[in-house]
Amino acid sequence: MPVLVASDLDRTLIYSPAALALTMPDARAPRLLCVEVHESRPLSFMTETAAALLTDLGDAAVFVPTTTRTRKQYLRINLPGPAPKYAICANGGHLMVDGVSDLDWHARVTARLADECAPLDEVREHLLVSADPLWVRKHRVAEDLFAYLVVERELLPEEWVKDLAVWAENRGWTVSLQGRKIYAVPKPLTKSAAMREVARRTGAELTLAAGDSLLDADLLLAADRGWRPGHGELAEAAWTAPQIAALPERGVLAGERILREFLRATRGAES
Repeated sequence: MPVLVASDLDRTLIYSPAALALTMPDARAPRLLCVEVHESRPLSFMTETAAALLTDLGDAAVFVPTTTRTRKQYLRINLPGPAPKYAICANGGHLMVDGVSDLDWHARVTARLADECAPLDEVREHLLVSADPLWVRKHRVAEDLFAYLVVERELLPEEWVKDLAVWAENRGWTVSLQGRKIYAVPKPLTKSAAMREVARRTGAELTLAAGDSLLDADLLLAADRGWRPGHGELAEAAWTAPQIAALPERGVLAGERILREFLRATRGAES
């Protein structure tokens, strides 16, 4: 039976320049491969070693990129290795099959959100009214599924984020702070549900996962084994679970370590 590997992308496998965390002397820094360009600017990187590991992983397992990014944002990433047949976008709102969204899956997700959560318009209005223009740079809605803000992190009041999380909780939503973005996401909109669907379709009996943020916690808990890097929301909260390995590596080298662990576990399952 195939092994399914569902991994978050940003700050797990791929890294912006600000998130690379290259603390070693310049002469010892790893060689980097650019995997995303937007408006003629390089945006995301992984080490060349990580790129080779991901290529090997794509040959050995069902690799499923799993992201909160919209479909458009995901499709501008050019990962090394075989093109993944499946990808999970919009935090599970879209299940991509050969680059195209599965309409039946999306319809099932949106029906559940309508039944169980406060509407997106209510959440968006609350963000518009309560967030201070002093530290908000952008208001965004993603795929008509969830909302997020781009903020000046150093000016963001910690208490405001806590208050927003309580407000959202009472309406069936969750809040996640990742870098300069604050996400408000419906609770039933999960990466784990989409991963289970891919496992069902592929017949995978072993599922592996990795992620760094609060929005990845359900994915990690749903997998048979999981890894989190030494940075991000989950690391800051010292979050763990019996099947989760908390890695010490931070930044782009954590992505390399995660891919090594994926390959080791996949090859162990095959032997």
